[in-house]
Amino acid sequence: MTTIQMYALTDVGLRRKHNEDCVQISNQHGIAVLADGMGGYNAGEVASAMAVEMICTSLCEKILTIPQAEIDKNTGFTGESVLLRQAIKASNQAIYNAAQTQTECAGMGTTVLAAAFYGNHITAAHVGDSRMYRLRNNKLSHVTEDHSLIHEQVRRGLVTAQDARHSQIKNLVTRALGVDPSVEADLVEDMVFDGDLYLMCSDGLTDVVSDEDIHQSLSRCNKGLEKTATELVQMANHAGGPDNISIILILATASKTDKAGFFSRLFRS
Repeated sequence: MTTIQMYALTDVGLRRKHNEDCVQISNQHGIAVLADGMGGYNAGEVASAMAVEMICTSLCEKILTIPQAEIDKNTGFTGESVLLRQAIKASNQAIYNAAQTQTECAGMGTTVLAAAFYGNHITAAHVGDSRMYRLRNNKLSHVTEDHSLIHEQVRRGLVTAQDARHSQIKNLVTRALGVDPSVEADLVEDMVFDGDLYLMCSDGLTDVVSDEDIHQSLSRCNKGLEKTATELVQMANHAGGPDNISIILILATASKTDKAGFFSRLFRS
């Protein structure tokens, strides 16, 4: 059995007047949700806040009542994955309806990234280009794949990851909440091991900070979650801070494991 520690931080950046990102965590329920809003005059703030509040509330109300990692007979996913998908669909419908009926919300939408940690498992669901990374045995990997035009070009080998960060179309997402009446979230189910470190972030970080620099910062996480999250935000702002920056860090450690032993496992190579 693993236990988790979470820390969330969001920052307006250096060039935006408003923060359209929204984050929320619940250590008690093992829930973390991050959204990056877009569109309309301040409506991005509305969309991201709606998504985070609805998804987090729905998951916290229901997730402790279902058997851990039980497979749903109709979908083949765990019960947690079913809850995540249902919560995202409901929030999409609510945001879409608001965008269609409220003039001040016209054109609004948001990315969303939600994670549920339960026992020794994790389920992550996302729509858009907010990302989740995992550091395991000092190796950084992507848990999610961006829903964006530039990511499709990188995947096909048309541009490099380095070039993608400077592309004029890097912020064009192919999926978002509130844009269409329905949307499908991508789901990832995986085991969680002692020493895993997860990073959830908006593109305000990844657009200007490379995976290599993110890796180096995470590898120094023995300074603590708060200091590491602050360092990541500072790195984005030092690179110009063109967008809002949001960070959620999650540390997993086996029960009854001392802190020194935990960090020695986290950074072994």
